[in-house]
Amino acid sequence: MSKSVPFLLNPSKTDGLIGSVGFDPINWSDNFDIKWLQESEIKHGRVAMLATAGFMAQQFVSFPMFADIHVDDSNLAPAAVGISGMMQIVFFAGAEEWRTNKGKITMADMFADSDRVPGDFGFDPMGKLKGKSEAEINDMKLKEIKNGRLAMLAIGGMIHHNFIFGEALF
Repeated sequence: MSKSVPFLLNPSKTDGLIGSVGFDPINWSDNFDIKWLQESEIKHGRVAMLATAGFMAQQFVSFPMFADIHVDDSNLAPAAVGISGMMQIVFFAGAEEWRTNKGKITMADMFADSDRVPGDFGFDPMGKLKGKSEAEINDMKLKEIKNGRLAMLAIGGMIHHNFIFGEALF
């Protein structure tokens, strides 16, 4: 039985994964590559952490060159910057995805190299993982996953607050 939802079966493919609590009610782990699902969760968590910080910061910080398009309600920002600004974000996100995965961006070929670890792009400029034991590294990975999960819920709550109340967050 699942630890997170006692009336569901524990998904066997998630056993032993960092952050796994046996939650897979739709059985995605049986139908998709588990490494791709892991990478997806990590990437979405990282983006949500940045989005949460940005959603709050933009209400108080404004760059002088963008003063004429500042909006307190972050949900109005896409309309304020227009389609060209939004397309730049999409283009650069796609280019970064292409670069970090060496051109392998589909579920079919992203993990063709069996040694590739989901979410590990070799980016550690501050050296936080140097000299750490495997247990310490796994603990940091667990913290990242949990913070990412919380951030995904937080950004959803912030966006819906603005939609429902029609006003800025703070």
